[in-house]
Amino acid sequence: MTTPGPTARDLRIALFSGNYNYVRDGANQALNRLVGYGLNQGAKFRVYSPTVAEPAFPPTGDLVDVPAIPLPGGRGEYRLAKGLPRHVIADLESFQPNCVHVSAPDILGHRAVTYARNRGLPVVASVHTLFETYPAYYGLGFLEGLVVAALRRFYNRCDALVAPSEEIVARLQRQGVKPPIAVWSRGVDHERFNPVRRDNEWRRSLGIGDDELVIGFLGRLVLEKGLDIFAATCTELRRRNVPHRVLIIGDGPAKHGFLAEVPDAVMAGFQMGDDLGRAVACMDVLLNPSVTETFGNVTLEAMAAGVAVVAADATGARTLVQNGVTGHLVEPRAVSAYADAIEGYANDRVSLRQSGTAGHHAAQAYHWDAINQKVVDTYLSTLPKRG
Repeated sequence: MTTPGPTARDLRIALFSGNYNYVRDGANQALNRLVGYGLNQGAKFRVYSPTVAEPAFPPTGDLVDVPAIPLPGGRGEYRLAKGLPRHVIADLESFQPNCVHVSAPDILGHRAVTYARNRGLPVVASVHTLFETYPAYYGLGFLEGLVVAALRRFYNRCDALVAPSEEIVARLQRQGVKPPIAVWSRGVDHERFNPVRRDNEWRRSLGIGDDELVIGFLGRLVLEKGLDIFAATCTELRRRNVPHRVLIIGDGPAKHGFLAEVPDAVMAGFQMGDDLGRAVACMDVLLNPSVTETFGNVTLEAMAAGVAVVAADATGARTLVQNGVTGHLVEPRAVSAYADAIEGYANDRVSLRQSGTAGHHAAQAYHWDAINQKVVDTYLSTLPKRG
């Protein structure tokens, strides 16, 4: 008689995150959704992450604070955990996890892998960011090879990985990552991000006319999001006398320098919940020149809201945008090509609407429950390995 395999109810997951809820970004929101889904399936979760007095949103599940310091280099909004102090280890021993999930290759992630290895626990790592692309934005591009080597060592200490797309899977494998890698895509809230959320009255309250072409930025205002290319594209559009307005949804440490480059932009700041859905639907074009995303949640949200996308032909957007159908993919730093794509939409509103509609339909394939089940399946696949 065959013994039944483990189910979600057998899982006791210790999840380690450098940022579970104190700053709002796509990675931590995906982790919170994952925990919520797992809890609904009967799994037990315990999350270990730095915390702050006023987090960006309430955490899903039980959150244990890990002592941390502000991240250096002008990125103090993020916290860097110093390791696993005794009280955290005591909490882990009390929780008795049977699987460890690490979401970043930081000090906390490394210590968590060591903790798991010393106790014979399987480790699943999730890939959220192309960290090897970051140094170039801070004038340290020569460090890319060292970062790739460090990432390879970290991931090769794990039993399994989950990554947002087949393209990222192939990239990791080319870099020498050996454990099996499953695809953990991303979903979207289709009620919140929907063309029906467009609100011309809200646009008017910002001083934007009903027929004005709105180019939107959505995300944290940090250098690695391609802010320089976004600003240069807007400058090129002004030079060409292409009528447009710029709508910025988000905030971050590079805000003031960015606004100096796009002085006529409308700054909507951080938006949450249905207000965020409304703000996205009020764009006409999402301009996303970032090359650091592994998936690109903001691209999917814009598509779901019926917004045409002009994005860098890079890992995040390439998985989502069908070039010439739901938007345009552009050589990452080709400012004139970004401007060409947007000018084309400005001159052909029928094409603009067609791209938005096509994007909305394409986004319907992305649903959180089915996507998060892939991670639960990955957890379960690791349990027999060290049983």
